[in-house]
Order: sequence, then structure tokens, then C-alpha cells
Amino acid sequence: MTMEDALTPEHFQRVIAEAAEIEVLLVGTGTEMRPLPAALKAALRAEQISSDPMSTGAAVRTFNIMLSESRAVAAALIAV
Repeated sequence: MTMEDALTPEHFQRVIAEAAEIEVLLVGTGTEMRPLPAALKAALRAEQISSDPMSTGAAVRTFNIMLSESRAVAAALIAV
């Protein structure tokens, strides 16, 4: 499965189902930042979830900072 195949609304159903608990979804896209497909961004936006793609390392660091600030944050990380 390619990264593009993994970044579909279907693969993010658990996140979408818990939208009331999530303000920001950080998406770690591996060693490089890659934009999210339009269909996934639209599905998240429809549930009032802000999405922010970035490299996985940056996503982990940002997640920890936001969590320490008691923000409603979630992360989807592609291993590097």
C-alpha cells in the first residue's frame, strides 16, 4: 500500500467518528511533508477537524507540545 492509498477518508473513519474530541489532527507523512489528498481534507473539515500534514518527526514533536498544552489533538503517523 502506498502512502497515497493510506490517506483516504475510509482509513480515517475512527478519527472522524471521534470528531467531537479532536480539534487538530497532525498527520506525519514520513520523512518529508506531503499534502493531504483533497478528499481526506474535505472529510476532516466537514467534521470540524483541522488537519496539519508534516514530517513524522515534526508531527511527534508538535503532538507532545500540544498535548502538554491540554489541546484536543490527535496524530496519525506513518513510520519512518
